[in-house]
Amino acid sequence: MKSSEIKELSNQELLERIDNEKTSLVRMKLNHAISPLENPQKIKESRKTIARLMTEKRKRAMNVKTK
Repeated sequence: MKSSEIKELSNQELLERIDNEKTSLVRMKLNHAISPLENPQKIKESRKTIARLMTEKRKRAMNVKTK
C-alpha cells in the first residue's frame, strides 16, 4: 500500500486497516512456522505496511494536538 493511498483513508478506515494487517501478519507468521511460505518477503512487506499505517495515525494525532 502506497503512502498516497494511506493518506486518502478516513480515520475509521485507517484503524480497521491496521487491525486487519496485524491479524494477517500473525497468521502469516504462524503459517510460515508450520510450513514455509511461497514468498517469505510478504511478511516483511506486511510489517512495513503496518508501520506506514501507524505513522499516518501518529501524524494525524499530532496534528490534532497542535491545533
